[in-house]
Amino acid sequence: MTEKLTKNFNFQEAESRLYDWWWQSGYFKPEVAPKDAEPYVISMPPPNVTGALHNGHAMFVSLEDMMIRHARMKGRAALWVPGADHAGIATQLQVEKMLHDEGKSREEVGREEFLYRTWEWKEKYGGEIQNQLRKLGASCDWDRDRFTLDDGLSIAVREAFVRLWEQGLIYKGTRLINWSPGLKTAVSDLEVEDKEIEGQLYFFKYPIEGGEYIPVATTRPETILGDTAVCVHPEDERYQRFIGKMAYVPMLNRAIPVIADEYVTREFGTGALKVTPGHDFNDYELGQKHGLEIISILNRDASLNENAGPYAGLDRFVAREKLWKDMEAAGLTIETKPYPMIVPVSQRGGEVIEPMISEQWFVKIQPLADKAIAAVRDGRIKIVPEHFEKVYFHWLENIQDWCVSRQLWWGHRIPAWTHRETGEIRVTRDGPPDASGKWEQDEDVLDTWFSSGLWPFSTLGWPTNTADLQRFYPTHMMETGYDILFFWVARMIMMGLWFTDQAPFETVYLHGLVRDEQGRKMSKTTGNVLDPLEIVQEFGADALRFTLLTGGAPGSDMNLAMSRIEHSR
Repeated sequence: MTEKLTKNFNFQEAESRLYDWWWQSGYFKPEVAPKDAEPYVISMPPPNVTGALHNGHAMFVSLEDMMIRHARMKGRAALWVPGADHAGIATQLQVEKMLHDEGKSREEVGREEFLYRTWEWKEKYGGEIQNQLRKLGASCDWDRDRFTLDDGLSIAVREAFVRLWEQGLIYKGTRLINWSPGLKTAVSDLEVEDKEIEGQLYFFKYPIEGGEYIPVATTRPETILGDTAVCVHPEDERYQRFIGKMAYVPMLNRAIPVIADEYVTREFGTGALKVTPGHDFNDYELGQKHGLEIISILNRDASLNENAGPYAGLDRFVAREKLWKDMEAAGLTIETKPYPMIVPVSQRGGEVIEPMISEQWFVKIQPLADKAIAAVRDGRIKIVPEHFEKVYFHWLENIQDWCVSRQLWWGHRIPAWTHRETGEIRVTRDGPPDASGKWEQDEDVLDTWFSSGLWPFSTLGWPTNTADLQRFYPTHMMETGYDILFFWVARMIMMGLWFTDQAPFETVYLHGLVRDEQGRKMSKTTGNVLDPLEIVQEFGADALRFTLLTGGAPGSDMNLAMSRIEHSR
């Protein structure tokens, strides 16, 4: 008697049954191929351990799974290394929120207890990422699953940091960085988003010795208190007579020089600039060029410090209003005009980011960048689509020293120790330099991108010369979104070449962003997010994967509509 076919195909049951059979049969492991088979290796871009997968993840799963299955079918020893990123700031925020709900703060529970709670949280929720990847059909070797804070990768991170220190490429110094007042930490450019707002352009008089003034405009009046120069164009006839004279900071009466530089655009604003090297990246460069004093006026919480005189203790935006009113009363204001402007905001907290002078750890990155430039120029690494090579070269040719320290608790703690009595700094692979009890470890942790930059080779066992490292490194394909070409891909190339003397992969394949059907970025605020797991629940993984694979060209954004997925089914 023949079994009756069901009227509707149960794709969820079929996909789950097939996937489990493939995995249990060992088909996702490179060992399924003959021992002499040529390897083909992809390192998965590790999703953050905190979040649910979105369609960007579904895109890379679809593309990489197609590539790895194709290699497997050709008889190659195909290895797709999965993993998750500890996501320093994002995870710490989740745990702080949990503590807040309990009426506690991070500072109240202390570092040790906080880290215990964070690992507890990771164990509870971290497995969800792997389950979601399985539902999307990712044919990874789960026995080789890695985490950027696991024991092996922690050894690799310390080894990399120590080597760079020993080579004179890591230093602790005071420079201008992105500061998040809400998170109270330095943040990377990737964690800063540009937000367009309707701001104000404030025009005011900068008093000059002799009773005259130079008209100046600013969008951030509170930073006047940190000015260390007024700058004009050397050929601007309106202001040439003031060059070399002293100006006086409004309300503080602190004397600062009037300098000349061709950097000034005569046609913009009043044609004169206030220079605040302690709170503006362009001003910082100008200040370095002219040897200007650097004055910081902000505390870690963005309130004003003692350098702000009578405004000390005020919130930055409260100080803005009060200073302007005081300048108005003193006859120093001219006018304000509405001015559309772009402000940097924290990707996580949403608050305005402040450029701030801070003591941090930096990597002298230029020697590593030079190697990364050469590897693409001479063809050892191919970038697809090719036009992204220009963007890659431009970024690396203009690269600045990399700020790698973060004022967080969750992450790879910097392996540097300071002697309590002498102030000597030592960097070690394992613990304090001696058992005297006089060494204190640096409080900061490393930027998440530091450990991620080691991903292709640390996940295979580096710095130990393991069997996996010998057989499967260098890898072959790095497939990821074009939006992290600089922040992740370039760093992997730099780190791979520096520490292994080999390009970490042969090809970089960049996919575009997945947008809604109208071409808008998907966001919870807009309410246009299409959840890939909900799509899989309704239409099956194959329908979503087929839509993503056929819906766009390399490096180009694609618009995703439910009607296309339904058609693919």
